[in-house]
Amino acid sequence: MIYKLLLVKRCFLVQIKTLILLSLFLFPLNFEAQNKQETKKMEAPKVKKIPKTLSIHNDTRIDNYYWLNDRENPEVIKYLEQENAYTQEQMQSTQKLQNDLFAEMKSRIKEEDESAPYKFNGYWYLTQFVKGGEYPLYIRKKDNLNAPEQLMFDVNQMASGYKFYQLGGISISPDNQWACFSTDTVGRRIYTIQIKNLLTGEILADRLENTTGNVVWANDNKTLFYSVQDSETLRSDKVYKHVVGTAQNEDVEIYHETDETFTVYVSKTKSMEYLVISSGSTVSDEYRFISASNPGGEWKIFQKRQRNLEYSFDHFENNFYILTNKDQAFNFKLMKTPVDKTSKENWIEVIPHNKEVLLEGFELFKKYLVVEERSNGLTQIKVTRWDQSSNYLLPFGEEVYTAGISVNRDFDTQILRYRYTSLTTPWSDIDFDMETREKTILKEQEVLGGFDKNNYETHRLWATSRDGVKIPVSLVKNKNTPLSKETPLLLYAYGSYGYSMDPTFSSLRLSLLDRGFIYAIAHVRGGEDLGRPWYENGKMLKKKNTFFDFIDCASYLIDEGYTSAQHLYANGGSAGGLLMGAVVNYAPELFNGVVADVPFVDVVTTMLDDSIPLTTGEYDEWGNPNDKEYYEYMKSYSPYDNVEAKEYPNMLVTTGLHDSQVQYWEPVKWVAKLRELKTDSNLLLLETNMDAGHGGASGRFESLKEVALEYAFYLLLENKVK
Repeated sequence: MIYKLLLVKRCFLVQIKTLILLSLFLFPLNFEAQNKQETKKMEAPKVKKIPKTLSIHNDTRIDNYYWLNDRENPEVIKYLEQENAYTQEQMQSTQKLQNDLFAEMKSRIKEEDESAPYKFNGYWYLTQFVKGGEYPLYIRKKDNLNAPEQLMFDVNQMASGYKFYQLGGISISPDNQWACFSTDTVGRRIYTIQIKNLLTGEILADRLENTTGNVVWANDNKTLFYSVQDSETLRSDKVYKHVVGTAQNEDVEIYHETDETFTVYVSKTKSMEYLVISSGSTVSDEYRFISASNPGGEWKIFQKRQRNLEYSFDHFENNFYILTNKDQAFNFKLMKTPVDKTSKENWIEVIPHNKEVLLEGFELFKKYLVVEERSNGLTQIKVTRWDQSSNYLLPFGEEVYTAGISVNRDFDTQILRYRYTSLTTPWSDIDFDMETREKTILKEQEVLGGFDKNNYETHRLWATSRDGVKIPVSLVKNKNTPLSKETPLLLYAYGSYGYSMDPTFSSLRLSLLDRGFIYAIAHVRGGEDLGRPWYENGKMLKKKNTFFDFIDCASYLIDEGYTSAQHLYANGGSAGGLLMGAVVNYAPELFNGVVADVPFVDVVTTMLDDSIPLTTGEYDEWGNPNDKEYYEYMKSYSPYDNVEAKEYPNMLVTTGLHDSQVQYWEPVKWVAKLRELKTDSNLLLLETNMDAGHGGASGRFESLKEVALEYAFYLLLENKVK
């Protein structure tokens, strides 16, 4: 399916990995032994103030730490290194604990592992991990799974010598001979595209620089289309055509998106018959398409952009099928139109709008239509025969779970591949026979070390927000963990961009659950957990609903006896870090500790600077502060602008020097201002990854060290209050 363009948001997505249970009874003894060895702590780093006057709408702000936004300034680097040293020193008593956490999380991982294979164009594709390898191997087998393996890419070998390495999307040519691949060795999501001959192993001289990593083949096996980004803002704004064997400066510009609130992407329909240029913003879409067999043809607009008209589509036989909010269908509906009549007046309804059910996606098969829905905060998968002889929902047995359509590249099949997980159930790849309704579990995430899902329990709670709205909370705990005001609880949320934070399994989390923590997800407004209105009521001039929902969920958990303020912890990243920043300003007394990962906290200054990546494309998420109404509202909650002289909870803040989504200086300035004004003696730590960007470390094991640091932070604080 050509889904609605997935814009690169300030979105912090933690990789879910397979991991192993370790007994924790030695933990208190080890921790106490370490505490006895503590020495005098160093003082927190101090950073100079250079007042910067920022004025707009007859309002003036003084930013004393604006100067920290220059990563080329040696003083800035020195300060970041001082903060890292301070964090290391303050967390020194937990070093053994961090090592133990890292070891136990790593030991849960089945190091020699492989994905469930999927078939595409005559080959079976899968990824493998080898013992000790930080990165995957990409493998394929011709015709059947018993065929010899063909190694396409060994990312461990490719990443050798790099502190950060990211292999972007791989695109295989229709004749199966060539593979485009993209690489980022810094972490700013600026990719170089190259081409590999899969028959000989030769990498061609073609190098396409400054790209998004997004590339697709035409059906002639020699023409590529790829998207590039503006060198300053990193907005994906152009699509080029490249012919294999030619230099990049000979490439032809196919499309230039001049509207700074839109970004572009190239793709191909599931049928392989059409190439598509997607141009999208938060509230509007526009697509262009040509026959994939005629790469030199004239691109046709599918439907001209209109504000508040969103749509995406895929191709099947003589029709395009369209997921759209046309005619105020806020939860979306499915429509179709002939391939030669694509403008909206020709669209015919297939699945009508349902104000109670969000239609999130669909998959087309020769005999079946499969749709992914969201109802009452949970995902559903519905299967319908085109001849209307059957229509049913897949059954899921747990109270709280997540299910979604997976990789389905074949049309002529009655097998649907989907994924399933819950807070207690590891990820499973499942093949479902839509005719017989039998399912086959192809692969279930294996958690080593005696993990037993029956040792844990999960529940769905409903907290009441201050405006009377019921907020779902998903919760998981070890069955032996008592519910009391002495029980530590970690509350997580995101709450932006309509991104639903589904309850999924993480074996990393076991290291907290088996130490007596409860883990909870607050499904606050700003996501789409309860449908599109849930998102609309948590953005723009209603953004504070996100913050108040989280605070009210925290208060609910305290009032109901699940924990107390002394034992309550909070975590969020990126736009969820904005949530953390707002929460500690509004209700610092509710939390003993907060971890804010790559937090978007300098909202006003960032949204006023259209040279910063993502700014212009997010006016429809946060508002445009060049408009006084949005400026004043944004300023009233922006965490950096609202730091006050008062007590704050213990805090750990993380960032990456090369972050292109939330620039490193936002959390750095925030910490500096907190250090200046806060009146408590609680911990305030800043950890900067000097070699990575928004997603942190790139290796599957190296990233566990970052998780171990955060878990050790919670456990350090919990040990202090007991």
